[in-house]
Amino acid sequence: MSQAAPTVDATRAGTFDAIQSALRRNTWTLGLLVFLAILLVFTRLIQPTYGATGIQGLANSVLPLALAATAQAIVVISGGIDLSIGSMMALTSVVAASNMQDQSDLFSVGVVIGVLLLGLLLGAVNGAVIVVTRVPDIVVTLAMAFVWSGCALLVLRTPGGGSAQWLEDLVLGPLGNEWIPKAGVVLVLIVAAIWIPVSRSRFGLSLYAIGSNQLAAFRSGVSVGRTKIFAYMLGGLFSALGGLALTASTGRGTPVPGPYTLLSVAAIVLGGVSLAGGRGGVFGPLIGVVILQLIRTDMTFLKLDPNLATVAQGLILIGVVMLGSLLQQRRSRA
Repeated sequence: MSQAAPTVDATRAGTFDAIQSALRRNTWTLGLLVFLAILLVFTRLIQPTYGATGIQGLANSVLPLALAATAQAIVVISGGIDLSIGSMMALTSVVAASNMQDQSDLFSVGVVIGVLLLGLLLGAVNGAVIVVTRVPDIVVTLAMAFVWSGCALLVLRTPGGGSAQWLEDLVLGPLGNEWIPKAGVVLVLIVAAIWIPVSRSRFGLSLYAIGSNQLAAFRSGVSVGRTKIFAYMLGGLFSALGGLALTASTGRGTPVPGPYTLLSVAAIVLGGVSLAGGRGGVFGPLIGVVILQLIRTDMTFLKLDPNLATVAQGLILIGVVMLGSLLQQRRSRA
């Protein structure tokens, strides 16, 4: 008995330490969740009718941007940046819409698989050009944004095409309960199914390693070029998923890139991903996307100029970056 008691106490202490460590690692994400909860309460106060229908509309509008933010987060964690995400979403959206229109469900499943493979290919091209030419990521992806935008216009000059009914049913409407939007469930399942295994794999460690210190990672035996290309491939995959989400939610393809690239950068900064690379995750940016969209919604409810929402988002980003810099300085001094 005397030996069992210390063992139990040690187990409890270890569990408590593990919980404390997890809370410290996810302090920023938990803070975002608290802020989101406050924002939802504020939304209900200014718009008492905001309920299940509003939550479903929010989830549908957030889905494409959330997938774009996930793509951007993975690339930025690896020490890069991708300014072609919006263009890749447009291209994959129009390819899907133009090929699924008036086709059978079985054929549309093949189209979806093909579009996902196309996303991987687009990301691989971005990454390979960066690795081979050694031109900065921001320059290459900005140039490729024009290339992919032009390709999207070659597929469809104006919005058109169609979406398979099963694809629309997959993301639109509630799931069982009216407060549970399908779009939100699909988003969480997709991101978790792809990111969690990747982040816990050898590749995930390499991803953070080259983002933190590329030279040190190389000296440790990490294949920097291959890891960077794979990071951009994952970014292309999530961009393709975002393009499919656009097609599913609107029922057509849109060849003109939306504001997804810049908003994805805003979301990852708000979500705690360091633009210097090597730090952050993908779930913080997902919460950041919801916050940014809800702020825009609240301004609409308050009958304010919609352009003020963009101003507010910019001010939030400035505040987040300044706060991150202050915290980094304190860590350095400590």
